[in-house]
Amino acid sequence: MNNWKTIALSAVLSATTAVAGYAQEVVKIAEPNWASGRAVAGLVKVIIEDKLGGSAELVPGTNAVVFKAMDRGKGEIDVHPDVWLPNQSNFTDEYVGEKNTVALSQSNYEGFSGFCVSREFSEKHNVKTVYDLATPEIAKLMDRDGDGKGDIWVGAPGWASTKINMVKVRDYGIGNFFSPIQAEEEIATASIKDSINKSEGYAFYCYAPHYNWFVFDMVQLEEPAFDASKYDMKQPAEDPKWFENSKVETGDKAKSIHVGYSKSLESRVPDVAAMLSNIALDTETVNNWTHEIIVKKRDSQDVAREWIAANSERVDKWLGL
Repeated sequence: MNNWKTIALSAVLSATTAVAGYAQEVVKIAEPNWASGRAVAGLVKVIIEDKLGGSAELVPGTNAVVFKAMDRGKGEIDVHPDVWLPNQSNFTDEYVGEKNTVALSQSNYEGFSGFCVSREFSEKHNVKTVYDLATPEIAKLMDRDGDGKGDIWVGAPGWASTKINMVKVRDYGIGNFFSPIQAEEEIATASIKDSINKSEGYAFYCYAPHYNWFVFDMVQLEEPAFDASKYDMKQPAEDPKWFENSKVETGDKAKSIHVGYSKSLESRVPDVAAMLSNIALDTETVNNWTHEIIVKKRDSQDVAREWIAANSERVDKWLGL
């Protein structure tokens, strides 16, 4: 009888220890330096804390740092909330495909990217395609810093898309007349606003989902349709001479955007891993979140809690309820 009591007590203590260890696990979520990434990061954090009763923390990190941390599986960074494909395919090929240390959500939402100008400038100067930028006359109208070349924002440092856009500027012939500018998105947005307010020209990388579509009257410039034979992009992690050895002469594929997470979560915090696998977002919803967060200057977690309250059945499906 005493032996049975000892066994039962031991089982209870083991279970308690396991629960305590589980409760102490803090899920680290990367908070990217772009709007949709920030929005989804806030959503994931709120679901973990409010719906699963766990602990979560937002941490900054570039794509390379985030994927390497997820690969290590030591809890340094566990979640990438906004994996854009094919932009980040060099990372997913390695860590999802080859090493099998990172997983992607089963569902994805769609995005797109390209170059934009204000509608006023497009119509006034008949700038409809990327090739319309490649003239001395247009470049002069878009020279905002007085260096003799037009200004085109290609993205923020560390973005895979920034590297792609630098190659595009060269291969479309725009680089003969324009200086590609790398700057954080907030700085670029201020430049877009200033140029529109002054009726000046400015070309810039644009994508969706994004809050700018709510704020500015802008148009996307036409590019040649995606053609794999004319789209050979190398990222720095693949090739130190990525710029010289890349060729991008067409527009991008439509983007497939997933949530990525370290497969170590499947054993460390299995219900979080299951939720991340099941999460299913859509472009319109994420677009609205970016508007709330950036334009209305609301906290991403407040926006997430409000949305979850209005969409509880949808979130319950992600949780398997």
